[in-house]
Amino acid sequence: MNVHQLVKNSLIKSLSKESFNDLNDLNDSLRLLSKWRSLLITNTYIENEGLKVFQGPFKGMTFLRESSEGCHVAKLLGTYEQPLHDYLEKIISSDYKLIINIGSAEGYYSVGLAMRSKASKILSFDINKDAQKACKDLSIKNEVEDLIEIKSEFHPSILKDYKHTKSLLICDVEGDEKKLLDINNYSEFKEIDILVESHECLVPGITEELINCFSSSHEISLIHDDGQRVLNSPPKWFLSLAHLDQLLSIWEWRSGATPWIFMKTRKTK
Repeated sequence: MNVHQLVKNSLIKSLSKESFNDLNDLNDSLRLLSKWRSLLITNTYIENEGLKVFQGPFKGMTFLRESSEGCHVAKLLGTYEQPLHDYLEKIISSDYKLIINIGSAEGYYSVGLAMRSKASKILSFDINKDAQKACKDLSIKNEVEDLIEIKSEFHPSILKDYKHTKSLLICDVEGDEKKLLDINNYSEFKEIDILVESHECLVPGITEELINCFSSSHEISLIHDDGQRVLNSPPKWFLSLAHLDQLLSIWEWRSGATPWIFMKTRKTK
């Protein structure tokens, strides 16, 4: 079942309630309505711009008609996770030989970085088979399939095979950050750069825990996200949208705080 159908089914179920019992019911229904509207705006984007990413570090990427999870139109617009964009440009210019993307979903970052950093080998991990297929399709669309290995479950022991390789690990694992980035049992994490999304909204305190675990081996940069986005030189069709639709087009469906942490190893390569 695709994202569109999941949202539609949830929305129908929510709105079919005889009454709203409390504010949480009302808030949940509002989020579902907003998601549904966001999906409709996606159709408007595709009608006007096709599947090309409009701006940002992956401008020009030929994207998919839908994401394997989460929002879609913000990725097409190129405003997705905009606070990361400066860091992504630094990553692209840093000559990493290996980029490991864990929780890669449909491959927005795996394929985008393969396009921009052609000297890098990309290992793309996601346990969802539909996401793996979407990532493969996206890599073919953008002619970088030879640069990406698509795999299922990541295990830190893999890092031993790349011990002397200049590497970056990108991690988006929905609250399992500390469990996966087990630096106490896998010292290899001390020798690579890490960009990790900290799902503070799911695991309160996880951001501080990660910083404490890695502060002795890495230089830490905390990347806050206040949800604000800037669309440069918006097209006419976008400017003609209602203001609420403009806001929903850049909304990323987040339920709370999800800061990122960039951790640069102190070890000299």
